[in-house]
Amino acid sequence: MSRVGKKIITLPAKVDFKIDGREVFVKGPKGELKHTLPETMSVSQENGSVQVERASDSRTDRALHGLTRALVSNMVTGVSTGFRRTLIIEGTGYSAEMRGKQLVMKLGYSHEIPVPAPEGISFEVPTDRKGTVLHIDGIDKQVVGQVAADIRKLRPPEPYKGKGVRYSDEIVRRKAGKSGAAKKK
Repeated sequence: MSRVGKKIITLPAKVDFKIDGREVFVKGPKGELKHTLPETMSVSQENGSVQVERASDSRTDRALHGLTRALVSNMVTGVSTGFRRTLIIEGTGYSAEMRGKQLVMKLGYSHEIPVPAPEGISFEVPTDRKGTVLHIDGIDKQVVGQVAADIRKLRPPEPYKGKGVRYSDEIVRRKAGKSGAAKKK
């Protein structure tokens, strides 16, 4: 049995959970999310908890069991507390700033890079860090992660000086660089 799939999802007090055929709707203080279940998965709700069950023990059903449970759990977490991904911007002259609802990045190119916020995503640039930290907030974990990956792709961290955009928990392995000219005898 899938260890992830058999875990019970407890619903917080403010979260409304509804099942309509193959559709699962989760509504909370932060927003509302919808997910379509695979054919072989079923969801049952009782006494403030949700359980995901599978139809058979085939290999694909076992894999989908854990995946479906994780997706439903992420939906519950997203609408109740939300998700946040933090990016660190390192480099001389590299920064981010908000202009209205649009994020503008300066990453060492000859031009500024505007990044519009997708629906359901909000950017936050703390003013005390002078544009070197960027927070990406949203209720859908997949969308938050994809937006963070797209922004990181604009200028990935390089291994010599560590300049670029990286995740806050990412460790950049540094290289030594050139050691100098060889001595002549």
